[in-house]
Amino acid sequence: MADHDVLRFATDLSAKLATRSRHVGAFLGAGAARACGLPDVSGLEAEILDRLEDDSEQIMRTLLENRNLEQVLSRLRRIAALVSGAETVDGLSADAAAKLDRDVCAHIVAALDLGKATLDPMRSFASWAARANYHRPVELFTVNYDLLIETALEEIRALYFDGFVGALGARFQTDLVEQWPEEAGALVPAAFVRLWKLHGSVNWVWTSDQEIVRLGHPVTTGEAAAIYPSDTKYEESRRVPFVVLQDRFRRALHQGETLMLISGYSFADDHLNELLFDAATRRERSELIAFCFSDIPPALAERAELTPNLQAVAPSEAIIGGIRAGWETPLDALAGVWENDAFTLGDFARLSAYLARSTDPEPGFAPAPTPPA
Repeated sequence: MADHDVLRFATDLSAKLATRSRHVGAFLGAGAARACGLPDVSGLEAEILDRLEDDSEQIMRTLLENRNLEQVLSRLRRIAALVSGAETVDGLSADAAAKLDRDVCAHIVAALDLGKATLDPMRSFASWAARANYHRPVELFTVNYDLLIETALEEIRALYFDGFVGALGARFQTDLVEQWPEEAGALVPAAFVRLWKLHGSVNWVWTSDQEIVRLGHPVTTGEAAAIYPSDTKYEESRRVPFVVLQDRFRRALHQGETLMLISGYSFADDHLNELLFDAATRRERSELIAFCFSDIPPALAERAELTPNLQAVAPSEAIIGGIRAGWETPLDALAGVWENDAFTLGDFARLSAYLARSTDPEPGFAPAPTPPA
């Protein structure tokens, strides 16, 4: 079986990015934050355990044995809501669970402090999203809690909408999130980049009446950030923004001729995987391209080999058109695409730089990747 051609893939990608009629989006996981110097999920959990003290550290370690961080936060919030009096669950009273929730959120905020980050990769990514001249708005989806994308977009003075309206305590506007620019009476212009934070953010907080608001800064110590309540039994009033945003993700994936770039995502979330895989199966003219930092995750590989419009590209191999094979070594290095005998766009920093270079300085012009010398 012939190996995949690196130059052909890069040239094809450039051509796809230049097609103004396509609906283009990107889905970012924790690897994007890691490329900017912030911890990924495992690193975040390790930092939290390191910061917690005494019994709290041991309880948290036990809770994480069979759950991820979001599931632990959901459990703590259920204990705080349902346990009363001297009763305990997992060694926690209602008050202790609420305190541990606040402490964990405070440690998440501290671990995701942008003062520790290198913003350059996200600046390049934001530059591409803001300057891309598509007929429909670019949609950016992320499961990360940090403020990297917002900060980068605001630094370059990009116009964007994240589902909230207001300045001091922005409120979530379901009707605006559900609108499409082409609909009659649509209020958010197509020129605005859409930013959808599927699992919440360090600057989202619940008010006393259970409404989520977006602050202009990370939540302060003593408050619990509004991070995705993954437990399906969690109070419906506190799930509303997340349900609406996940539905937006589903609907975006099913738009005609969608090109969705996936970076930094490990394919460890079965629910999100199903949304991605279902769209690839049902929308044959759409394309989903997963850029993998290291090996191709088994869940992704299994589906990509059966679904030609779901591609997976990694440093040493790729699944393109349902065919899994290695990369054919080009005669010369391709700057930013192939270096040190490896395909490099699985690194979010390299991908964002590539996207920034591909952005149209003039309508109708899209530069191809640098050819071999």
